[in-house]
Formats: sequence, C-alpha cells, structure tokens
Amino acid sequence: MTTLKCLLLDDELPGLTYLKMLCEQLPGVEVVKAFNDPQKLLDEAPSLEFDLCILDIEMPGINGLQVANILKEVPVIFTTAYREFAAEAFDLNAVDYIRKPVTRERLETAIQKAQQRLEKNIPPRSFIQINTDKGKAILFFDQIEYIYTSPGDSRDKKAVLQNGSELTLKNISFDRLNGILPEDRFCRINKAELIAIRNVQFFSHDQITSALLRNGKPLIFTLSPAFRNDFLQKVRL
Repeated sequence: MTTLKCLLLDDELPGLTYLKMLCEQLPGVEVVKAFNDPQKLLDEAPSLEFDLCILDIEMPGINGLQVANILKEVPVIFTTAYREFAAEAFDLNAVDYIRKPVTRERLETAIQKAQQRLEKNIPPRSFIQINTDKGKAILFFDQIEYIYTSPGDSRDKKAVLQNGSELTLKNISFDRLNGILPEDRFCRINKAELIAIRNVQFFSHDQITSALLRNGKPLIFTLSPAFRNDFLQKVRL
C-alpha cells in the first residue's frame, strides 16, 4: 500500500493534536505537516509534497471549504461539528465528511476511500521534489543510479545520477528515502548505500556487481546481512 501523505488543518490546537495522533496510528498514513492557521497552509502548500488534506470546516477568516476550493484538485476529507456544511462539502467532491468527535474507525474508513480514489486517478509518480545543496530539485527516479552517505556530513546523502554527476541531498535519512522512492525500484544494501535495482548485474552472499562502470570496471557494492533478505525479495528470489 502506498503511503498517503497528508496535511492537517484545524484552528483548535487540541482537536489538531488529537487528529494528528489518530493519523499516526493508521498504517499507510504520513502526516507531512499540521496547521492551525488556514493561511499558513495555503502559503506553504506549494512547497510541500502531499496527497490529501484533512480540513476542519468552521474556522475564523478562511474556512475549510474555501481552502479546498483554492487547492482545487487536491483530495479533501472534511471534519466538522456542524451538519449543515455536508451538502457544500460534497459539491466540492470531497472524499468524505466526518462529524466530530472524530473516531479512529471513522477516520480509517475515510482514509481508505482516499486511497482508492488516488489509486484509480493518479498515475505512478515518476519523480520526487527534494532539498539539495543547490535548492529544491525535481529528481526523476530513472535518473538515480545509487545513493550513498555524504563523507562530509552523515545527515546528507549523495545521489549519483545517470549523467555521472552527483547531487547532495540535504538532511535526509535512508529511512525517509525508502519511504519516498518506489520500493520495487530501489533497495538499501548496507548502512551507507542504496542502489537502483536495475543496476544489479550479479550478486553473491555479500557482494553486488553492478552494471555501472568506474575506470572501465564494474562497480562493486557490499551487501550487508541486515539488508540481504529485503534485497532478495526485491530481486524476486
């Protein structure tokens, strides 16, 4: 199941905290950011990667319906204590409309509806937007040959690209990379390296010979015991 990246909005902090807690309990859901101010969400949304918004409706200033209308095609789940907004919410083609207090079971049902809609309507993502030493970059999956820990700062990673260049990915963990890269196309093979599976040519118990060349010779990677089972599953053995 693809991870559903969500933005949350509720102007009441207790309600926002509770909603975030519920979302974090559900498998396949990642809270990208939680907002208690609709204008801040609208300001930051263009720079964030997300699939779904869960919005409170009744708020001072800009309400949740207006936010959804501004975001246009983004799938939305509305939460509200007021029944009278239901018709307008569905006019905006909302995924679901949840009456407060929100329960885990009811939220899970709404999330499943969102997953189904996204699986039907959205083609597989071919790129990620990521922070680099040169600013935000669009990085296409088929450009990436392998990624390794930056020698200068272990919080950063180096992406080696098809054209031979390297791009520094700023302050990102391998766990995070595993979450945003297609799991059928990339595999972490040791503590410090992640490789595109298409580059695997031969492998043994503890070594991978890649199709990549360095000084005319195949590039060799170490396959660590902790990552061997995942690797074998991904190469379908």
